[in-house]
Amino acid sequence: MRIATWNVNGLRARLEFVLHWLRARQPDVVGMQETKASDDDFPHEELAELGYKVLNHGQKGWNGVAIVSREDADLTTAGLPGRDDDGARLLRARVGGIDFTTVYCPNGKTLEHADFPMKLDWFGSLGEFLDGGVGADSVLCGDFNIVPEPADCWRGEAADGTIFCTEEERSRYGALLELGFTDLYRQLHPDTQAFSWWDYRGGAFHRGMGLRIDMLLGGANVAGRVTHVEIDREYRKKKDGHIASDHAPVFADLTD
Repeated sequence: MRIATWNVNGLRARLEFVLHWLRARQPDVVGMQETKASDDDFPHEELAELGYKVLNHGQKGWNGVAIVSREDADLTTAGLPGRDDDGARLLRARVGGIDFTTVYCPNGKTLEHADFPMKLDWFGSLGEFLDGGVGADSVLCGDFNIVPEPADCWRGEAADGTIFCTEEERSRYGALLELGFTDLYRQLHPDTQAFSWWDYRGGAFHRGMGLRIDMLLGGANVAGRVTHVEIDREYRKKKDGHIASDHAPVFADLTD
């Protein structure tokens, strides 16, 4: 079973690119973020032609999360309870024997912006929502907009204390792991410096100036089934003239 997460940065704008990736990588379940598509705008038919079904919690032109899967997914929760004003940022379903949650976590913008305390509060609400509900067959994936460790930033420790790299943000991420999740990429690649996001500007991708902010987290059974985890850097490059998202997909293969 192949599970994946991807901030697509506008599904309609990048549809042909996403379809190219689905055909090439053949994932079974994908959590998508920043789809920027309401249900009326979502490309259900195009995905169905490739054998995928969709659960969408959308928002026109902004935010938006979706679960795209080969099997039917049974919706559990659409939207983080009590945080509707913060946008369409969470979707949870049961699919393929997994309790699968995808999140598009707030960015925070700057340490001085009003969105920064909102971001911290949002993570607090996420922890409360998940507390007691993290089973061994759970997956939490998405764009976390947090750099967990200095090695996950191209600047290393020099970035400590800046947005994405503050102790406040990292403690929120750590609290999620304490609920029973394992960072699947770090489980298989404990010492590898690799990134999942690169700014479009300044040649950041080619200069290796990235961040690892897109994660697949798994409960005990999921972590025990992992055989391969990959940040799909190849799909941060143009394909057949189509522009990539500024995020690379991340996927993991699980034994049956």
